[in-house]
Amino acid sequence: MKRPYFWVHLAKDLRIEWRSRDAINSMLFFALLVVVIFSLAFDPTRSFARQISAPVLCVAILFAAVSALNQTWARELRHNVLDAHRMSPSPAGALFLGKVLANFLFVSVIELILAPLFVIFYNLHALGNVWLLLLAVPLGTWSILINGTFFAALSIRSRNRELLLPLILFPIFMPALLAMVLAIAAILSGESDPSLWIKVLLSYDVIFTTISLLLFDTILYAED
Repeated sequence: MKRPYFWVHLAKDLRIEWRSRDAINSMLFFALLVVVIFSLAFDPTRSFARQISAPVLCVAILFAAVSALNQTWARELRHNVLDAHRMSPSPAGALFLGKVLANFLFVSVIELILAPLFVIFYNLHALGNVWLLLLAVPLGTWSILINGTFFAALSIRSRNRELLLPLILFPIFMPALLAMVLAIAAILSGESDPSLWIKVLLSYDVIFTTISLLLFDTILYAED
């Protein structure tokens, strides 16, 4: 049976990353740097740790994601691979979705590595429903990557794309970042119900995933 196109793109990106490990190494470096610096800058008690751990976790994920997003489309410019994608029968949305899923898997690996480090460095244990973290963190991660992959493609031809991407991405991502921080903080502290912020993240993801898939065709086939 012929595999869907986006699985082909996903498998290609996973294979390239397995051989080079460029994205994983850069993400892990930035994420660990954020975690260690904040743990040294503060002397968190058990109560104070819950107040700062949610923002620190989200910032670590954000920096890790941006370092990977800068490489997402740069690989496609080598040897005119992007032009080959334009001439292939694969729909533009399949290419975009494959890129987002690949980045999501890369960032998820980093999050799994960071989880025990946060427990150790910030002396954490969740007072709320721990399983809700399995909703809040992936939904927040997806909101970063769906926009980041889209805007990385939009700025790929720019000379200063490493600088341009954060300038475009961060303002768009701010509502999702706020919802992600508040949801994780509510779960860790157990003082409030995080369901509202999880619903905000879900709505954000649905809206921007739909918009990105509809508009990516225009970006891929735009003239240089």
